[in-house]
Amino acid sequence: MKKRHRSFALLIGTGLFVAGFVAVAAASAPRVSFIRTATSTPASALNTRVSAPPLDIAAYNKKLLELGAVATSSPWYAAFLDDTVASTTSPRPRWPVKTVYPNAGAILPFNRVVAYYGNFYSKGMGALGQYPTDVMLQKLASASAQWAAADPSTPVIPAIHYIVVTAQEAPQADGMYRLRMPDSQIDKALELAAQIHGLVFLDFQVGLSTLQKELPQYEKYLAMQNVHLGIDPEFSMKTGAKPGTVIGSFDAADINYAANYLAGLVRANDLTPKILVVHRFTQDMVTHYKQITPLPEVQIVMDMDGWGSQAKKIGTYTNVVAAEPVQFTGFKIFYKNDTLPPSEGIFAPAQVLKLTPQPIYIQYQ
Repeated sequence: MKKRHRSFALLIGTGLFVAGFVAVAAASAPRVSFIRTATSTPASALNTRVSAPPLDIAAYNKKLLELGAVATSSPWYAAFLDDTVASTTSPRPRWPVKTVYPNAGAILPFNRVVAYYGNFYSKGMGALGQYPTDVMLQKLASASAQWAAADPSTPVIPAIHYIVVTAQEAPQADGMYRLRMPDSQIDKALELAAQIHGLVFLDFQVGLSTLQKELPQYEKYLAMQNVHLGIDPEFSMKTGAKPGTVIGSFDAADINYAANYLAGLVRANDLTPKILVVHRFTQDMVTHYKQITPLPEVQIVMDMDGWGSQAKKIGTYTNVVAAEPVQFTGFKIFYKNDTLPPSEGIFAPAQVLKLTPQPIYIQYQ
């Protein structure tokens, strides 16, 4: 097993098995408020279909080339724009990935998503539970403002990334080592997203259960226009080991199931494309990556989820996520664990933007 980048702890009093910790963000961060008045968009509006113009294919391709750092002088740049990649004899770069075009209204790559991650019951699982609501939203606003300043050409959309099924140290009554969150907690996530005009991601740590069993439990939420999906291979325990003792995995078949499940909801409810975030920090967490199939209805992000020194995180991103291209990439920043010795401190947006490809989804824990 490869060296783990995350730490585990049992939160006494709630029974939630948690991964990672957070600390107060830098006081020097710019302060931009997303907190709205009583006239804010209601959470019910998250289920409203937004009319979208047809996809601008040229703009889409150019943005992918920009994320992939492909020079305009490269023969491959023109081939990508002209859809003549197959006949191009020049060496093919790993990025960008040439795959299916999304349906109208796709969020990526025209926008960058900046998400705060966690569970409202737990101070140890991430920023969502670490701070009082108003403080958390202010910190998310500050982080989003930093990203907007670092890359003015890519608008930022804030997001609440909520762990809706949490891996457990104890087996529970059904022996599945996972706990499902009640609707009231998801409704809270929806209300917060409405306040900031942002997105909601529901994240699944399935334990000894499966995506096939867990996703349908939350279909009424996943069928909403502004609700997207995250899945965590680390806590998918296919060997029967309990969560936290070994790193779990998802196969391409699992990821394709999740994508097809979302695609069915998109078609049935006339929605714009969903985003599917897959956490990853080792090779073995995702198997048969070449068989993962992006769809017009679903945009797939492989999110570098490891913590540690900057050099270790760059190495993990380069050798695990960027080396096995699927469609888009993400990058996770830990407010506390990324500062543990011998760390040089957490990444600033400008540093992350030097990665190839540039991550289009950013998560803070």
